[in-house]
Amino acid sequence: SAVGASGEIRIGVKALGDCTQKIQSIEPGVMARVQGAFGNFLTDRPTSPQLWMAGGMGITPFLAQLRAGSLKQQTLLIYLYRTEADAAFVDELRAMAARDPNLSFRAVATGKDIPDLSLLLPDAAALAQHECYLCGPPGMVSGLRKALSLKGITPRHLHFENFEFR
Repeated sequence: SAVGASGEIRIGVKALGDCTQKIQSIEPGVMARVQGAFGNFLTDRPTSPQLWMAGGMGITPFLAQLRAGSLKQQTLLIYLYRTEADAAFVDELRAMAARDPNLSFRAVATGKDIPDLSLLLPDAAALAQHECYLCGPPGMVSGLRKALSLKGITPRHLHFENFEFR
């Protein structure tokens, strides 16, 4: 989700149930009440290199930051999704990475099985001095926290968004 320069709101919604399916069919101009934002994920980021890891619709906070043009440091964004049909915004993200020398982007279809997360991550030397930001399903975040710890990332360099219904 993001608010554009002219005040428009862009929201990414995955159809998981009755309510989210109905939200996707709302026509422009319908009155809506919007609450949020909640939390401070991705605010006040340091200038050190960053690793962003997204799972499924956990891509939306990263996408909002990129759309806002607030990327000032070297950033690797790894986007995990099950199938190509689940890969929201991939074309836009690839185009952003092609235009921005600070952004490297990898899109990874994982299938139904949990991938070996340590193989998807850069090695420990490449991760040194990185701030790591995670947003996705709880199982993915938990697995990434463990894998990043094994690669030397300390808790103070690890940030994650709670990805659940509020």
